[in-house]
Amino acid sequence: MHSHLLPGIDDGAPDLNASVRLIKGMQQLGFKKLVTTPHILWDIYKNTKDIIEQKFAELKSKLQEEKIDVGIQAAAEYYIDDHVEQLLREKKPLLSFGKKFVLVEFSLASLPLDLKDVLFEMQLQGYQPVIAHPERYAYLADRKKYFDELKDSGCLFQLNILSLSNHYGREVAELAHYFCKKNYYDLIGTDLHHSRHLEALQQPSLFTPLKRLLDSGRIQNASL
Repeated sequence: MHSHLLPGIDDGAPDLNASVRLIKGMQQLGFKKLVTTPHILWDIYKNTKDIIEQKFAELKSKLQEEKIDVGIQAAAEYYIDDHVEQLLREKKPLLSFGKKFVLVEFSLASLPLDLKDVLFEMQLQGYQPVIAHPERYAYLADRKKYFDELKDSGCLFQLNILSLSNHYGREVAELAHYFCKKNYYDLIGTDLHHSRHLEALQQPSLFTPLKRLLDSGRIQNASL
């Protein structure tokens, strides 16, 4: 429920052929249904609902042409910025999945001052905010109470599988395992961008902690 498979609209698959290769690779890893979530990050990726739906239609057509049988839908990964705030002010529909889940991310360098206000407005409009890869906000490692507050406010947390290794660095891995122990994760995603991620997802060191999470009964991916 977190990947970048639509062709040519963000830093994921650059074209349709790459999209197909990545999807085949995910099938080989055992994935049967995919919720792909291209970036909406207005300074860099000015993606709109119409653009994403058009690219998704192109990908669906290509998969049918290639006779690739996989469940797939498209939502988005919203970067919290002025554009998202404008969408909410204007009550424009957001791209969601599952039970009106909306995947959100924010700066990996510093905390937005109005983050909680934006998330609360999403909730007021009937959406369920899902914090993408909270373990990657390593600058909050010494302010873990902030994560407690996000959970207490009703936000869901989504783990990047590769965070269970040192793929993003030791500090990120430590935070990921901390959240696992706290039972804070509700959803699991690959955040797949390219073939190197596919290769990294085959690390044996990921299997035990991932199985432990799936066996906990808390992970909601199967309900999507």
